[in-house]
Amino acid sequence: MANSARDEASDFNTKIIEEFRANRGRIGGLFAGTPMILIHHVGAKSGIERVSPLACSPQGDGRFAIVASNGGSPTHPDWYYNLKANPRIRVEAGARTLWARADELDDDARAGLWPKLVAEAPALGEFQARTKRQIPVFMLTTEEPA
Repeated sequence: MANSARDEASDFNTKIIEEFRANRGRIGGLFAGTPMILIHHVGAKSGIERVSPLACSPQGDGRFAIVASNGGSPTHPDWYYNLKANPRIRVEAGARTLWARADELDDDARAGLWPKLVAEAPALGEFQARTKRQIPVFMLTTEEPA
């Protein structure tokens, strides 16, 4: 991603993070009504902690499914590699901050969950149709408060 595009994405994310925190997890505008979380993940190469706002699918029992769609681009989002390298993360869900383990679903588990995810967010099906890579799905299993 070119620096100007990366800077624009960073500014966009910063505004979402600020709105999320100011409204106890609720976002308006483009993401109104979409369940959102903030993930705190450590850079696989840099070791720097980053925060990313992500749409999620609450699964109950303290679990959230997140999808590494990257808008249907041919590459995984940067946070994908960070979760693979450092799967223990912090998650802000509403006004709570929890520890979680991020596990990428295997092909069978992904296939079982994918139709539900697409039914909740039809754009995911469009993103998958747009790319040759299989879009990964992670299950975040929360633990004790961070």
